[in-house]
Amino acid sequence: MKKYLTVCLAVLVALTACREFETPAPESTIIDNHAPLSEVARILSSLPIGEGQMKEVRDAVGASSGNGYDEEYMMRDLLRVPGAGVGDPSGKAAANNYEKPLRELITEYLEAQAASRAEGGADDVQAWLDSMEESDIQIYWPYSADWDGSTLPVITWDPGYGADSNYGYELERGSDGRLNVRDSVVVTEALASSRPVWVINRNDDSAFTPLDLYARSRSAASPSAAKASSPSMRTLYIKSFKMLRNYDSWFGGASEFRIQCGAANGFKASTEAELKNYKPSITDFTLVVKRGQLGQELQLDALMMTDFSSAMEKMAFLVTEDDGGTRTNWKCSAVVKYNSRSYGFEMDIPYNEKDDIVWRGQLASTFFQSEDTVSGRFGDVVITFALE
Repeated sequence: MKKYLTVCLAVLVALTACREFETPAPESTIIDNHAPLSEVARILSSLPIGEGQMKEVRDAVGASSGNGYDEEYMMRDLLRVPGAGVGDPSGKAAANNYEKPLRELITEYLEAQAASRAEGGADDVQAWLDSMEESDIQIYWPYSADWDGSTLPVITWDPGYGADSNYGYELERGSDGRLNVRDSVVVTEALASSRPVWVINRNDDSAFTPLDLYARSRSAASPSAAKASSPSMRTLYIKSFKMLRNYDSWFGGASEFRIQCGAANGFKASTEAELKNYKPSITDFTLVVKRGQLGQELQLDALMMTDFSSAMEKMAFLVTEDDGGTRTNWKCSAVVKYNSRSYGFEMDIPYNEKDDIVWRGQLASTFFQSEDTVSGRFGDVVITFALE
């Protein structure tokens, strides 16, 4: 997720108030085509959210997570196809029959706010909804798998600047069945790990191809893609991945590791002419590691190279944690041996200038060949490789 400069934040001191749920009085500033995250959080906290809406969000973040993304529900999906997760095929979640999806509650709320306006109210409502569909705003629900099926959320937003706390709105239903909203609740990751917390933040991973979808696409394209083309070749995998620290503020969500490998895959040139025809290949996929997976060894079976040749001396290997910025390139090379001489194949591997470079360098083929399974620490991650 986005990286921010760390600054000192003033200690939030606020009286905690409790209000019964009711539709707030119309406010002229409610409908804003460029609503900040805090405004979206406030609007959501003003809705009569119940278990049906909780299930809708849980379905969506679960679908995103199952597709290899973070626990996120984009506003564009919320408004177009309730319950759809990031990476779902268009219309996959259309069969979800929610009695009152969140998009209806939001629309009714905005229409109530606009009702007292003399003119432009309906147009403003539609403009706001359109702006949300076109935005990258989303609901992020960390630790959503731990939801007990009934507790309502605290709703907050990403304040930026690398902050680790903010305030939010706690929704709870009283013994009389009325929905109460407690304002100015201090929200930390500890709270989010113990009860439902919805963070309004921005999505910056939906354009990536996470490992789960990458593996599915390769398998669908060629069921035999993971097999070496000849008995003399072997297949190189990443078997496991362990993150030793979170790379971003918890409000931003998971860490997205982009893993890229450049090599002369299947090198078996027997003449100078064949040598000149070789071009390096680059394997490129993204692995999303959630907050709760810190320190866990994740089993992957990620295919890196189908034709690993002993003639290959070195491969380029780059691991970054995405933080956006201007696209740039790492100019590097893969090295092979031919007739007792080493040859380098030049290549450019792309990354963004604001990315955290977790590890960048060349890996010798002897590293992989020393044992069938080898592990190494690359910055603050541990990766296990296997030749099969």
